[in-house]
Amino acid sequence: MPTPPVLPSPPPSIQANQHIYSDYFRADFVETLDRNILQLLDRVWFRSRLIGFENFPERNNPERPLIFASNHSGMAFPWDAIVVLAHMWRTLPGQRGLPRPLSAPLLSQSTLMNPFQIKDFWKKCGCVDATTLNFETMMYYQDHNLMLYPEGVPGIGKGFNNKYKLQRLASSMVRHSINHRTDIMPFYTINGEYLNPYAYSWEWLNKLSKKIGIPFIPMGPIVLLVLLQPWSFYMAYPAQLSYVLGSRIRPYEMIDKDPADLTREDYTALSEKVRQLMQTEMDAAVVKYGQQPYRWRDLWQRMKENWRYFPFFLPIAWPALFREFERLYVHEGRRDFKMKLDKPGAWLRMVWRNPFTITFFIPILGWIPIAIRGYKGHNIGGKK
Repeated sequence: MPTPPVLPSPPPSIQANQHIYSDYFRADFVETLDRNILQLLDRVWFRSRLIGFENFPERNNPERPLIFASNHSGMAFPWDAIVVLAHMWRTLPGQRGLPRPLSAPLLSQSTLMNPFQIKDFWKKCGCVDATTLNFETMMYYQDHNLMLYPEGVPGIGKGFNNKYKLQRLASSMVRHSINHRTDIMPFYTINGEYLNPYAYSWEWLNKLSKKIGIPFIPMGPIVLLVLLQPWSFYMAYPAQLSYVLGSRIRPYEMIDKDPADLTREDYTALSEKVRQLMQTEMDAAVVKYGQQPYRWRDLWQRMKENWRYFPFFLPIAWPALFREFERLYVHEGRRDFKMKLDKPGAWLRMVWRNPFTITFFIPILGWIPIAIRGYKGHNIGGKK
């Protein structure tokens, strides 16, 4: 039997940071969350599709993870990322190819940006803060591939007038692809723009909102509802989410000089080339899969088929659903449990057991305890 190759040791700074692989990530959290909540929401509300993932991409460089990259959905809470990761988890249980996301630090630093204020939600699901050191460290991760949204926070904050328009991509994605000779696997989130349509933002308002841990405030049809019913901050319209796998991109084949000689301007130009390639493919995917974002008849059929789980597939019931999940998993320490969503009075019992849930339904004043709790828990601008 041949001896397996010995992988080169990471630099000392990377070795010292490799604790990020397992600091928060809990596979049983993801599995239990998906089984109890996300499968229902996806089956009825989001109806997601993975298109082109039948032959899941293999690493071109066995020693380095592939970099999966997608477009952000502007002005919406990142349900698109939650849904695609859960769908991949279902499709590739325990497989090495499953990507782990690098996410904007704002998501983990702000308690408000965790769904219904579930503590460390994103990190328990496997997210790692997208810092320079963490990105480099994850390039030595052998258990999974990586996933990122290279538009960053500007991609989340783009208004509906910029739907499906890729913002400037982070050059770090191209730099790591070149330095580690690993491919970029783009995939395109179609209809995510309709999770919160016709919403826009203003920079001066966003600067104020960041003080309480909200990276931006979308101004649109939903804004009045957010004031009157705080739970709607996390809601999403029932857009059918399609995830379309694109063509491999190999930035290391786009250069004509040694990587050590590449300048900042070179990386910026390469990132723009990658952006243009992705934009062209995404435009084609929108034409093919994005013409009927809601498909109301299909939605109604799914609701009828799952009527015994009413109202939990509707956004108005999500606060109780997520708060009850946290109570069972975190506070009671249970793992292999099944939430009985089809029992009469289940929603009322969840609210009774989790009284903080009521604040999500109190007009205007409900934001006071929510904001206080979110502000106390945020770490925006703090030391790492």
